[in-house]
Amino acid sequence: MTNSAAPDISFEFSPPRTPQMEETLWGCIRRLESLAPTFVSVTYGAGGSTRERTHNTVKRIVDETTLKPAAHLTCVAATCAEIDGIVKGYWDAGVAHIVALRGDPPGGLGQRYEPHPGGYASSPDLVAGIKRIGDFEISVSCYPEGHPDGGSLTADLDLLKRKIDAGATRAITQFFFDAPVFLRFLEKARAAGITVPIVPGIMPISNFKSVRNFAQKAGASVPAWLGELFEDLDDDPDTRQLVAATCAAELCLSLRKEGIHDFHFYTMNRPELTFATCHMLGIRPLNKRPKEAVR
Repeated sequence: MTNSAAPDISFEFSPPRTPQMEETLWGCIRRLESLAPTFVSVTYGAGGSTRERTHNTVKRIVDETTLKPAAHLTCVAATCAEIDGIVKGYWDAGVAHIVALRGDPPGGLGQRYEPHPGGYASSPDLVAGIKRIGDFEISVSCYPEGHPDGGSLTADLDLLKRKIDAGATRAITQFFFDAPVFLRFLEKARAAGITVPIVPGIMPISNFKSVRNFAQKAGASVPAWLGELFEDLDDDPDTRQLVAATCAAELCLSLRKEGIHDFHFYTMNRPELTFATCHMLGIRPLNKRPKEAVR
C-alpha cells in the first residue's frame, strides 16, 4: 500500500495520574505526533474523575504540539452550568472538537447510571448544550454489539440518531475484533438514516487478559481464535507484540477492502503497537513521506 492510499487516523490518550505516567504519556504523544493524525482525543476517567487532568493535558497539547485535540466531556458529576463553563473554556482556548459522552457511573461499568441533579440527563442533551455554546465538531460513541445498558441494538441506534440530530458530526465505535461486527453495524446504521461518518475504534492488544476482562464488562465479544493466538505468550512480550500488531493491522486492512478509510486507535498511552499498525497501513512519519503524500 502506498502513502497516497493511506487512511486517515486519530488517536485516543488517557490523562496521567502520576509524574511517571505523565512522562509515559508524553513519550507516546511525541512518538505518534509524527504520523499527523487528523485529531487526538483525551479521555475522562470513570465518573469524571480525571476532569482536571484532562483539561491540563488538552491545554498542553494545544500549547506544545502540532496536534488538534478533542476533549472528552461527560454528563457525570457536574451541573449543566459547570459543564457549560468547561465548554466555553475550551472554545476560548481554541479547542473546537469535543467527544461528548454520557459517561460511566462513578462506580464504573456495571453500576446503575443516575443523571446528576441539575446536570445534562443524557448524551443527546449534552450534544445540544455544546452546540448552543459554539459551532464545535462533536464526536459521539456507538456500540456495534450494543451498549451494556442499551437493552437492544435498535434502542442503541435510536439513541445514536438522537445524538446526530442534536448536532454530532461523527460517531466512533467501541472496540471490536472482527470486521463483520463493524460492517453489520454500519449497514444497520445507514438503514436507520444515520449518514455521518462512523469510525471504527481499534484497540491493539497489549495485554490479552486485561482486554478480555474489559470486553466482558463493555459487552464486546472476543472471538475464540483471537484467544488462541495469544495462548502461552504471557511471558513472551516480543512475540505478543508482533501478534498484537499483526491482528490490529489485518482488522484494519479487512475494513479497508470494504471502503473504510478512517480509523480511531485506542492507544492506552502505549505508542509501539499503534505505530506498528499504522506502518502496516502505509502511514509514515511526516519527515519520511513523499511531498505529494503529506496530508
